[in-house]
Amino acid sequence: MGKTAIIYASMSGNTEAIADLIEKGLTSAGAEAEKFETMDIDGSIFTKYDHFLIGAYTWGDGELPDEMLDFYDEMDEYDLSDKTIALFGSGDTAYEVFCGAVDLLAEKIKDNNGVLVMDSLKIECFPDGEQEDECLEFGRQFAGVVQTAIL
Repeated sequence: MGKTAIIYASMSGNTEAIADLIEKGLTSAGAEAEKFETMDIDGSIFTKYDHFLIGAYTWGDGELPDEMLDFYDEMDEYDLSDKTIALFGSGDTAYEVFCGAVDLLAEKIKDNNGVLVMDSLKIECFPDGEQEDECLEFGRQFAGVVQTAIL
């Protein structure tokens, strides 16, 4: 099946908590994953993994956070057509654009021949209660998609 890279940017801990829950869901379904903060990697990670879960919180009026910008720009250097990718993020519905960073990532992936294999997961602030279950299920579903893709 190969390992999945979970890549995320988190400031307040909300998106990191989502990444942790997704990882838990993945591993409960028998998948292997490694987590990375965007500040600790560069675009070359696309040469090392086939499966990606990428997450970001939304900043300001639907923008990417600063710590995601370099990684976002480096995506242009890679053809993502042979990658299994899904997106997640946290946002606040008090703002006009909810989880706009996730939408920007989706556009960038499509611009680089990537296909999102699942609908994006958008969580209001911190994942608790029902949203916690959504994150776990998102991880399990992604593991299933990866397993199906390689059979």
